[in-house]
Amino acid sequence: MSIPMMYRSAIAALLSFVLPASSFAAEAVDLNAVYKIKNEAFENSKVMDHLFYLTDVYGPRLTNSANHKAAAEWAVKQLQSMGLKNARLEKWGPFGKSWNNTHFAAHMIEPSYMPIIGFPQAWTPGTNGTVTAEPVMVSIKTEADMEKYKGKLKGKLVMDMPIKDLQMATAPLARRYTDVDLNNESLAPDPSRMGGRGGAPSAVGAPGTPPGPGGEVSAMGSFMAMRQLRQKVNKFFADEGAVAVMNYGAKGDGGTVFATAGGSRNEKDPVPPPMFTVTPEHYNRIARLVEKKIPVKMEVNIKSEFVDAVDGFNVIAEIPGTDKADEIVMVGAHLDSWHGATGATDNAAGCASAMEAIRLLMASGVKPRRTIRIALWGGEEQGLLGSRAYVKEHFADRETMKVTEQHAKFSGYFNLDNGTGKIRGVYAQGNDMMRPVFAEWLKPLEDLGATAVTNRNTGGTDHQSFDAVGLPGFQFIQDPIEYSTRTHHSNMDVYDHVQKGDLMQASAVIATFLVNTANRDELLPRKPLPKPRPAGPAGGPPF
Repeated sequence: MSIPMMYRSAIAALLSFVLPASSFAAEAVDLNAVYKIKNEAFENSKVMDHLFYLTDVYGPRLTNSANHKAAAEWAVKQLQSMGLKNARLEKWGPFGKSWNNTHFAAHMIEPSYMPIIGFPQAWTPGTNGTVTAEPVMVSIKTEADMEKYKGKLKGKLVMDMPIKDLQMATAPLARRYTDVDLNNESLAPDPSRMGGRGGAPSAVGAPGTPPGPGGEVSAMGSFMAMRQLRQKVNKFFADEGAVAVMNYGAKGDGGTVFATAGGSRNEKDPVPPPMFTVTPEHYNRIARLVEKKIPVKMEVNIKSEFVDAVDGFNVIAEIPGTDKADEIVMVGAHLDSWHGATGATDNAAGCASAMEAIRLLMASGVKPRRTIRIALWGGEEQGLLGSRAYVKEHFADRETMKVTEQHAKFSGYFNLDNGTGKIRGVYAQGNDMMRPVFAEWLKPLEDLGATAVTNRNTGGTDHQSFDAVGLPGFQFIQDPIEYSTRTHHSNMDVYDHVQKGDLMQASAVIATFLVNTANRDELLPRKPLPKPRPAGPAGGPPF
């Protein structure tokens, strides 16, 4: 049906009001730069070289430990060799005492010999040589329960968990997201579950996802109560003269042991006895023998030392910009790790990918308009400490929302910290304005499997420090692989469980996002500034 001429001008005017987005220029993507980045990433990758040094050479990188410091100094030299400027270790303030472990051996020597798979818990002391002790089962759920064990633990090895009921494994340890998973992730979250927080938990269950509506306060209160009881129980064991405490992790079997800290970095907190975590199959065998009153002897030798408190630090370096050099784009990952393995998927993989993304930009001859800054954070495992302190120093105080001049000149931060999996998309963190931008950036990367944009939030890592003060801070969606089932905070978090092709892909995707952010005409769009939010309990994160 034809439209009379007299109505056409009126319709055109109306459409100019109801469809204003049609007049906006499409998000520009430099396809030549993308080509160069991909070519360098897949023809001349160095990402596994970075990973090798961070894991096999420098090993576990507990915050402020000797290994962490050595790895950080190596990273500074590598970034300098790539041609970056202002590469340095930047202090961020007091951390507390650190801790090093240099030896662990545990054996059952009676009624028959069995070597034990396990490792010590951080911030617990050594045994001062080899100790031989009889294991005893202890069950303390309240302070009142301690009374019945008084005078009975001297010289004993305490087992303070019940026998673990191990179930047959029926699902694979590793998986990748399907198209259905990614499509579901891209859908808007159920408003009834958002809890007034501007987002909802990730549909695909990203590590570190915050509790659901109403759960934050109760979960934190429960955590603090358990922590206080644990400290009292540990002090009781030490006062009673227990030689060590042995337990198993909340998950894991088949020789995979999950564990983090047993003591505290705070010099004012009581020092527990030596504590170590073992695979539940070995724990269960010993526990069954004890329950049947068959005499058991254990032999344990742990060498651990506390390190005097010094300031924490981050690794910082940058590629200077050109006509917009005073504006900042950042990429980061946390360099610190736990100590049971070499911190490969958590998070040497993220650090290696971020460093490789920077190398790709340098090797490709890309000239960023804005300054691109890389940060390898310290203290992430203890509560995002390095990134929180950096953001407070350079951009804004989350508690007061007093901002610096640099806050207005910041464009975006991109983080990688969910294991070895390839990047499948990006979390927009409730920023609707970023959805069309990310959608355009991902089009040249669709053949790499990076397709999804979700408005959902994800938590538990350093992009939160930026998002919490109103700065565009984003975490990538990654294939889970074995992250939660096998490597995250376990003795299996090693080089061999990192997927080379995934890190090559991730490096290319990150480099593309960086150059797109650095070279667009405008800063990335932002959400409104949040209201001030005081620190959480015991100085915990205010977000």
